Amino acid sequence: MIDLRDRDIMSSMEAAKRWMKADDYVRQVYRKTPERFPSGTIRKFGKQLVVTRKGMEVVTGETEIEAKQFASIRQDPNIRDL
Repeated sequence: MIDLRDRDIMSSMEAAKRWMKADDYVRQVYRKTPERFPSGTIRKFGKQLVVTRKGMEVVTGETEIEAKQFASIRQDPNIRDL
């Protein structure tokens, strides 16, 4: 049985926020290059996209933790050229 409360399954907007991306990031990537998502890692329910942690990791090339760490580095005014 699939547990829809599992944190590895999330809406596209929640996933984008958790990976520090624009709100429409997942929708844009899926619309332009759906093949980037491994089979079974994204699904559309009506107008809602649902994505797994694995799907986000493959598409972004980083884990959620890495995305947050890198975002904080990019926001540091003392660090340039990232």
